[in-house]
Amino acid sequence: MKQLYTIVLLVISNGFMTLAWYGHLKMNEFSWFRSLGLFSIILISWGIAFFEYCFQVPANRIGFRENGGPFSLLELKVIQEVITLSVFVIFSVLAFKNEAFRWNHFVGCLLLVLAVYFIFYKQA
Repeated sequence: MKQLYTIVLLVISNGFMTLAWYGHLKMNEFSWFRSLGLFSIILISWGIAFFEYCFQVPANRIGFRENGGPFSLLELKVIQEVITLSVFVIFSVLAFKNEAFRWNHFVGCLLLVLAVYFIFYKQA
């Protein structure tokens, strides 16, 4: 069950992270947002990133083996990176219609999934 909690919290966290890092690029379509200065946009992104940490930190604490969780530190990081990429791809394809997901992007994602396989591979 800790595996599921960890992964769900990481997905939510990465949703906020993606919004904080890239959402302002989409919000730039609104004139009221476009008129904001860079410092204001940084503060808004920082405020959104706060919620990322509200989910990221508990996910790592629950999931980390030394805290009774199922994952090593390296496994947590690799899971987080694959979730980050997955959330970002979904966000970019849905929010930015001019961004295309090409074959080379797919291959790169596939290689990351293979990285997860090898990180979790247990030798006998």
